[in-house]
Amino acid sequence: MGDHACLSEGVDCYCVDKIRIGAHSTISQYSFLCSASHDYTQAAMPLVTAPITIGEWVWITADVFVGPGVTIGDGAVVTARSSVFSDLPQWMVAKGNPAAPVKRREFKSEENGAD
Repeated sequence: MGDHACLSEGVDCYCVDKIRIGAHSTISQYSFLCSASHDYTQAAMPLVTAPITIGEWVWITADVFVGPGVTIGDGAVVTARSSVFSDLPQWMVAKGNPAAPVKRREFKSEENGAD
Protein backbone atom coordinates (compact mmCIF):
# COMPACT_ATOMS: atom_id res chain seq x y z
CA MET A 1 0.00 0.00 0.00
CA GLY A 2 1.23 3.44 -0.93
CA ASP A 3 1.31 6.46 1.37
CA HIS A 4 -2.12 7.62 2.52
CA ALA A 5 -3.90 4.67 0.84
CA CYS A 6 -6.70 3.12 2.87
CA LEU A 7 -8.97 0.10 3.10
CA SER A 8 -12.40 0.60 4.63
CA GLU A 9 -14.18 -1.84 6.91
CA GLY A 10 -15.25 -5.12 5.41
CA VAL A 11 -12.82 -5.00 2.48
CA ASP A 12 -11.59 -8.47 1.51
CA CYS A 13 -8.10 -8.69 0.00
CA TYR A 14 -7.67 -12.25 -1.22
CA CYS A 15 -3.88 -11.96 -1.55
CA VAL A 16 -2.93 -15.26 -3.17
CA ASP A 17 -0.91 -13.11 -5.60
CA LYS A 18 0.38 -9.56 -5.11
CA ILE A 19 -2.08 -6.72 -4.67
CA ARG A 20 -0.63 -3.21 -5.04
CA ILE A 21 -2.63 -0.18 -3.95
CA GLY A 22 -1.13 3.16 -4.97
CA ALA A 23 -0.71 6.27 -2.85
CA HIS A 24 -3.85 8.24 -1.94
CA SER A 25 -6.18 5.48 -3.15
CA THR A 26 -9.29 4.44 -1.25
CA ILE A 27 -10.94 1.03 -1.28
CA SER A 28 -14.43 1.51 0.16
CA GLN A 29 -16.45 -0.82 2.37
CA TYR A 30 -17.24 -4.39 1.35
CA SER A 31 -15.14 -4.36 -1.82
CA PHE A 32 -13.39 -7.60 -2.80
CA LEU A 33 -9.92 -7.63 -4.35
CA CYS A 34 -9.55 -11.20 -5.65
CA SER A 35 -6.13 -12.22 -7.01
CA ALA A 36 -7.03 -15.88 -7.67
CA SER A 37 -9.58 -18.13 -9.31
CA HIS A 38 -9.78 -21.71 -10.58
CA ASP A 39 -9.29 -23.13 -14.07
CA TYR A 40 -12.72 -24.66 -14.60
CA THR A 41 -11.59 -26.15 -17.96
CA GLN A 42 -9.65 -28.80 -16.05
CA ALA A 43 -11.30 -31.49 -13.95
CA ALA A 44 -9.06 -30.79 -10.95
CA MET A 45 -9.84 -27.04 -11.20
CA PRO A 46 -6.33 -25.90 -10.21
CA LEU A 47 -5.84 -22.53 -8.60
CA VAL A 48 -4.68 -19.78 -10.96
CA THR A 49 -3.38 -16.45 -9.71
CA ALA A 50 -2.61 -13.02 -11.15
CA PRO A 51 -1.64 -9.75 -9.45
CA ILE A 52 -3.93 -6.75 -9.04
CA THR A 53 -2.55 -3.24 -9.48
CA ILE A 54 -4.51 -0.20 -8.36
CA GLY A 55 -2.91 3.11 -9.31
CA GLU A 56 -2.58 6.31 -7.32
CA TRP A 57 -5.55 8.54 -6.49
CA VAL A 58 -8.03 5.74 -7.32
CA TRP A 59 -11.39 5.40 -5.60
CA ILE A 60 -12.93 1.94 -5.55
CA THR A 61 -16.40 2.71 -4.18
CA ALA A 62 -18.62 0.42 -2.11
CA ASP A 63 -19.01 -3.30 -2.82
CA VAL A 64 -16.84 -3.47 -5.97
CA PHE A 65 -15.32 -6.77 -7.16
CA VAL A 66 -11.85 -6.57 -8.75
CA GLY A 67 -10.71 -9.79 -10.42
CA PRO A 68 -7.30 -11.40 -10.91
CA GLY A 69 -4.84 -9.71 -13.25
CA VAL A 70 -6.64 -6.35 -13.34
CA THR A 71 -4.84 -3.00 -13.47
CA ILE A 72 -6.83 0.12 -12.61
CA GLY A 73 -5.13 3.28 -13.85
CA ASP A 74 -4.23 6.33 -11.78
CA GLY A 75 -7.15 8.55 -10.83
CA ALA A 76 -9.87 6.12 -11.90
CA VAL A 77 -13.17 5.82 -10.03
CA VAL A 78 -15.17 2.57 -10.04
CA THR A 79 -18.78 3.08 -8.98
CA ALA A 80 -20.66 1.04 -6.41
CA ARG A 81 -21.34 -2.66 -6.99
CA SER A 82 -19.37 -2.77 -10.22
CA SER A 83 -17.36 -5.84 -11.24
CA VAL A 84 -13.95 -5.26 -12.82
CA PHE A 85 -12.60 -8.11 -14.96
CA SER A 86 -10.29 -6.19 -17.31
CA ASP A 87 -7.96 -3.19 -17.10
CA LEU A 88 -9.40 0.30 -16.71
CA PRO A 89 -7.71 3.44 -18.05
CA GLN A 90 -6.40 6.38 -16.06
CA TRP A 91 -8.67 9.21 -14.93
CA MET A 92 -11.93 7.59 -16.03
CA VAL A 93 -15.14 6.83 -14.15
CA ALA A 94 -16.20 3.24 -14.76
CA LYS A 95 -19.35 1.36 -13.82
CA GLY A 96 -21.29 -1.80 -14.47
CA ASN A 97 -20.87 -5.54 -14.74
CA PRO A 98 -18.49 -5.82 -16.39
CA ALA A 99 -17.21 -2.36 -15.50
CA ALA A 100 -16.60 -0.07 -18.47
CA PRO A 101 -15.42 3.55 -18.66
CA VAL A 102 -18.34 5.99 -19.02
CA LYS A 103 -16.73 9.43 -18.71
CA ARG A 104 -13.52 11.23 -17.92
CA ARG A 105 -12.90 12.11 -14.27
CA GLU A 106 -12.65 15.88 -14.06
CA PHE A 107 -12.36 18.22 -11.10
CA LYS A 108 -14.42 21.33 -10.54
CA SER A 109 -12.46 24.50 -9.88
CA GLU A 110 -13.07 26.52 -6.71
CA GLU A 111 -14.84 29.19 -8.80
CA ASN A 112 -17.20 26.58 -10.27
CA GLY A 113 -18.62 25.39 -6.99
CA ALA A 114 -16.16 22.75 -5.78
CA ASP A 115 -16.50 21.92 -2.12
